Amino acid sequence: MSSRSDQTRQRVIEAAIGLLTRGGRDAVTTRAVAEAAGLQPPAIYRLFGDKDGLLDAVAEYGFAAFLATKHVDPDPPDLIEDLRGGWDLAVEFGLANPALFTLMYTEPAREESAAFKAGSEVLMGRMRRLAAGGLLRVDEELAAQVVHATARGAVLTWLSLPEQRRDPTLFTTLRESMVAAVTHERPAVRDAGPAGAARALRAALPGQAVLSEAEQRLLNEWLKRLTEAG
Repeated sequence: MSSRSDQTRQRVIEAAIGLLTRGGRDAVTTRAVAEAAGLQPPAIYRLFGDKDGLLDAVAEYGFAAFLATKHVDPDPPDLIEDLRGGWDLAVEFGLANPALFTLMYTEPAREESAAFKAGSEVLMGRMRRLAAGGLLRVDEELAAQVVHATARGAVLTWLSLPEQRRDPTLFTTLRESMVAAVTHERPAVRDAGPAGAARALRAALPGQAVLSEAEQRLLNEWLKRLTEAG
């Protein structure tokens, strides 16, 4: 795509976001967007295919904008505070961009979005660090879903309420409920990393009945190697 086409595409997306912000999803018609962007309606179809294609492009723009706000610390001093900070950032973005956020998260799933995938990887990175530190209470994938659902739910609930019923403690209550649901107050293993986790799991093996005796012996051997390597 030429630079001129890129600029035109960006102008159309910005025009659509302006209409979305001022009048909601119904205001984003191809005719209105074309007029706001200084183009003829056929240009919208050439660039985006149809209105749904345009809305997909607007949502992708939103995911990219959200991704740009994320601060990734590969070694945060406090893993749970890092989790809280990421959650707060998502809520702040939603409150600052209510119409865009609503389009991003109430339309059909957009898992194919490159920016959505990149943002999800940032979240999964947080989950992996929590798990490696012995702080994660549930599976990493489930934990990520809980974080995502509570942040999205908090924003959409807030936006759906009349102003007189909006209570800011909704956010802190949901955030702390999320933290309690997915993390341990203290590390579940004494030493972070594979060796500490392997040592804790070896100690718990005799008390479980899911694995056969042969499976337990094999797993115990693997865990022993990890423990000794650490």
